[in-house]
Amino acid sequence: MDTLKLRARGITKTFHSGRQALETLASIDLTVEAGEFVTVIGPSGCGKSTLFNIVAGIETPGAGTIAIDGVVESERAGKAGYMPQKPLLLPWKTVEENVILGLDVRHVPRKQALAGARELLKRFGLLEFAPHYPATLSGGMSQRVALLRTVLFNPGFLLLDEPFGALDALTRLSCQMWLLDVWQEFRASVLFITHDVREAILLSNRIYVLSARPARVLRVVEARLPYPRQPQQLASPEASQLESELMSLLLKEQQL
Repeated sequence: MDTLKLRARGITKTFHSGRQALETLASIDLTVEAGEFVTVIGPSGCGKSTLFNIVAGIETPGAGTIAIDGVVESERAGKAGYMPQKPLLLPWKTVEENVILGLDVRHVPRKQALAGARELLKRFGLLEFAPHYPATLSGGMSQRVALLRTVLFNPGFLLLDEPFGALDALTRLSCQMWLLDVWQEFRASVLFITHDVREAILLSNRIYVLSARPARVLRVVEARLPYPRQPQQLASPEASQLESELMSLLLKEQQL
């Protein structure tokens, strides 16, 4: 039985502007097992977000195939919950109304959608914020609300594009641990982008290291720290060795 949630094979992408061509992705192969947390790291501007947009069905590849649950489809909208770097909460809607935005798009009856949102908010300690507006939330709280909106839309497969990059260190760590709780609660398959090597090590089962543009896969490594993960594990010899290896790869690519 195929246990893959995602299989990307030979994904390429070149952007054209007049006579100019910008080759962004060069034959990327990538997999995510069911229930696995996979992180993509690479130099700034190498095409990580472009890869995510292709997986989500927002953009089309120049070549290659994307299979989700073993099915190759050109139309992939709604096959994954996609959270971009910014939370993109609508300021005129309450927290619970923001959480059900994806269900509104799917025309889920409002009563049913709100019941699902409140259950999720309650389960993760955010129910008291349900009637509040985004302007009253901290950065970390806004990211948590946006993540719950993504989970409610599709709890089985999450695409998270550097969701904690703009947060301060302590808030970021709190959100990382919270994300691990959400992932383990729903046994979701997660594809995650980050520039932070330590974040990748703390969260992931496997890490894909991409080269400078046009991106190709330089290495795939396993983060063998036992779950449940704790920040203190980043001080272990295994984590330190992995961090050194990944940083060396990225620094070499950044200098190209």
